[in-house]
Formats: sequence, structure tokens, C-alpha cells
Amino acid sequence: MKALIISDIHANYPALQAVLSKVGSYDKLIFLGDVVDYGPHPKECVRFIIENADYYVRGNHDNAIAFNVDCHSMESFHEFSVATREWHNTLLNEEEKRFLGNMPVIDKVHFDGKSFLLAHASPQGDIFKYLNKNEILNEIDDIIGEYILVGHTHRQYKIKFGDNLIVNPGSVGLARDSGKACYATYENGNIQLNKIDYDVDKTISDLMKSPIPNYCKEGLKKVLLHEQSETIV
Repeated sequence: MKALIISDIHANYPALQAVLSKVGSYDKLIFLGDVVDYGPHPKECVRFIIENADYYVRGNHDNAIAFNVDCHSMESFHEFSVATREWHNTLLNEEEKRFLGNMPVIDKVHFDGKSFLLAHASPQGDIFKYLNKNEILNEIDDIIGEYILVGHTHRQYKIKFGDNLIVNPGSVGLARDSGKACYATYENGNIQLNKIDYDVDKTISDLMKSPIPNYCKEGLKKVLLHEQSETIV
């Protein structure tokens, strides 16, 4: 049994394609939220999740576009998220937006004889809460799940905590800890964290053709090239 675990695609289709090409075949696809905002390819990425994800949860950016509410991203990136969301709203149809709004906030699934708790930010179900590796331990309490899978921070990690293994696969499309596409794989009881190169020039080129303000394009370009490493949530 092999599962691909991805999060925070953020409309970056070349990064997603690179991950899929590298991983090859898999049995299950787990998505931990935030398929939209920031990148230039929302339609392609949302369609991929609709058509391929076996299990998924809603991210704060998915929630924002589905319900026309704020995503509560950090101040220095808030304008980028608002600008790209206004654009993405014109590209996604109502079915696609309904799908984003209908994704559960938290889910618990079972396969390969294991239990998996899926959440975007907090294992308690808060989709906005930013938690570092140490802070997330305070959110576990009496949660029991052999694997607790979260995203949101755009940073990869694995933490063994009691009987649980907490895993953040990092961000496919807008990694904070590298300029690479990040993901995780589960196979035969083991979870492996991975980072790979992708065609970032293609993503940037497509972003530059977008109707968003130039200062947003330049700011996002710095993030994609890992010249701006502040927290993106």
C-alpha cells in the first residue's frame, strides 16, 4: 500500500506535476488543504483534486474562496492572497467552488490497517491556527490516531508523540523551507518526507501574465525563488 500525501498546492501546477511524475503510481492520495491562492493555475489544481484525491480536508484559502471570506493569512502576504483570490474567483466555476466549501475541516480515515487523522492546521479542526513543531503538541491532548497529518505551515516535519506520529508534508507549491516542491509518501507503515526541483520558471512566467498588480507578482516571484522566506499561511 502506497499513499501520496500532499498539502498547500496553492495553484502551482508545474510543482504538482513534478511531484506526480516523481512518485509515479500510488494507491491513495491524501490532500491536506489549500489548493488555491498565490499561484497561476487554480483550475488545473482544483480539477486534479476533485478527480484524484481519495481523502481531503479544507484549508483556510479554500475556505476563503468558497465562502467569500478572509483567509486570515499573515499581514505581509495578505495582499497577495486577496489579489490572487479575486482573480481565481473568475477562473473557477460554481461546481469547483462548492467542492472547496464541502471539503471537511477534519477527517479520520483508515486503510492498510492504520488510522489517519487529517487536518489542515490544527488537529482540533482550526483551519487558521499557525502551529510550529513544538506548539502542535499542545493540540494533541487525547487525540488518538497512529498518524496525524497536517499542513498549513509550509514546513516539513515528523514528530513522534506517544503512540502518534505527527507529519507535515510541507507545501507542494510554495514551500517556506526551500524553493522545491515538497510532499510525503506512506508505504508499508513508513512515511518519507521528500523535496524535489520543479519548473519554477514556468510558474513565474504564467504568474507574470496574470491580471494581478505588479507588486504582487514581484512579491510572489521572490517567494517562489525562495528569496522571501517569511511565514506564508
